[in-house]
Amino acid sequence: KVLAHLGEILDEQGIAYSVIEGDTPAQKRVELASSFNDTDEVRVMLVSLKAGGTGLNLVGADIVVHLDPWWNAAAEEQATDRAYRLGQTRPVTVYKLICHNSIEEKVLNLQESKKDLSASLVKEGDALIKKLSADDISYLLS
Repeated sequence: KVLAHLGEILDEQGIAYSVIEGDTPAQKRVELASSFNDTDEVRVMLVSLKAGGTGLNLVGADIVVHLDPWWNAAAEEQATDRAYRLGQTRPVTVYKLICHNSIEEKVLNLQESKKDLSASLVKEGDALIKKLSADDISYLLS
């Protein structure tokens, strides 16, 4: 519901925006992203993390703000990466807004714990990880 609340605030301020959510049809996503990237009509794009789909390219963005974190940091990283696609010519600034003593702060802490655990298990260039079979990985994750 955070995008709906943010949309209300943008409406009150008279700021034009577009929204892409998980149920936005693929063709509409492409149209909204193309308009955002190629024109100056709408300079704010609200995108839910569930809208991650294939090929969403937002090189018109130079600021990314994460408002509602998921426990899966990779989903947020993918969202940020939408602004870094081929064709991006400007620096991109990323903000993550978290309220102190909130569930979001706990989610952020969980993300950090998962990242630390992953880093301790898998290190870049580690030959052992390359030797794991699909069965080994399946067993570890089951």
